[in-house]
Amino acid sequence: MAAKPAPAAPVAPPRHVAIIMDGNGRWAKKRFLPRIAGHKQGVEAVRRIARAARTLGIEVLTLYAFSSENWRRPEEEVRDLMGLLRHFLASELDELVSEGVKLRVIGDWRKLSPDLVGMIEGAIARTASNPGPTLAIALNYGAQAELATAARQLAEQARAGTLDPASIDEAALENALDTGDLPPLDLLIRTSGEQRLSNFLLWQAAYAEFLFVDTLWPDFDEEALRDALDVFGKRQRRFGGL
Repeated sequence: MAAKPAPAAPVAPPRHVAIIMDGNGRWAKKRFLPRIAGHKQGVEAVRRIARAARTLGIEVLTLYAFSSENWRRPEEEVRDLMGLLRHFLASELDELVSEGVKLRVIGDWRKLSPDLVGMIEGAIARTASNPGPTLAIALNYGAQAELATAARQLAEQARAGTLDPASIDEAALENALDTGDLPPLDLLIRTSGEQRLSNFLLWQAAYAEFLFVDTLWPDFDEEALRDALDVFGKRQRRFGGL
């Protein structure tokens, strides 16, 4: 009698989860509300999921809040989004500090308005010594630009003679990314039923597990996050092996 195959080893819980928060506008449209109403509910979902991630032991939660392409949206909507970001930073910072959460911001966020840049810098500084977990927010972020910036930094080091071009490998490029000091991305979730990356964490997602759910972002809650982790736990991660 042939021996039974050994059961697959259980998948370790994800250390790093990223979410493309999609569906605010459709949530509002279904309720005959202005888009800003959907964005406000989306901020409430951010609060919910950030707390749930801490409860569930997720080490890093990265949220796609504002892409470099979102500047193409109507000026009023962009202004509303920036206002909500200011409100979130002002209202949530004390809780992040008290809960030991370290705030990270990735992307070209220093090109935002000076007052918002100041708020972000203050929030990062206030949480810098926190032991974790980490809440990373992608602002004015585009993965292609991130890769180009990292390549440019390595090229400048090589030109200055501080880096041997022959030593530039995958690890060197990865370390030059905004997420270079974060754990590898394990699970990427996109809400609202869309199935694309939209220029988000292209390098980091190389061996991440993807999960596309129909739930609109304002309706995404702790139960939905738990369900996503359950799905992740049933995956077999081979990383190119058998």
